[in-house]
Amino acid sequence: MSASAYALTGFISWALALLIVMEVIRSYLVISGQVPANGFTPDNGALSPFMRRLARAHANCIEGLPIFGGLLGVAIIISKTDVTDPLASTMLGARIVQSVIHLVSTSQLAVSLRFTAFAVQIVIGAYWCWLLLI
Repeated sequence: MSASAYALTGFISWALALLIVMEVIRSYLVISGQVPANGFTPDNGALSPFMRRLARAHANCIEGLPIFGGLLGVAIIISKTDVTDPLASTMLGARIVQSVIHLVSTSQLAVSLRFTAFAVQIVIGAYWCWLLLI
């Protein structure tokens, strides 16, 4: 399997892992009687700050998947993984770093670092677009 295929699978796996963590915590809250089964909003707005950050980190992954995952998928489909392979693990790493920082803190430094991780993804994505289109 190419580095691009591993990164795409990793991106999907990371989004799934965040979803699993969120649903395990939500299930606990329902089973323990702390929140009714119909008491959740997509953004976890009525829950703890961590749960709100978790929902947002997961949403960030889902929002980025069509763009960054799509580029990886296109490269795989058209057999141009030579374009995406060199930076595929960097892209995945930047996504994971962005999510972890989002989960840990909302301080000014954390937000700046989180944006930096996102900016890395944007630059890589734009570079891939260019190379895949020429």
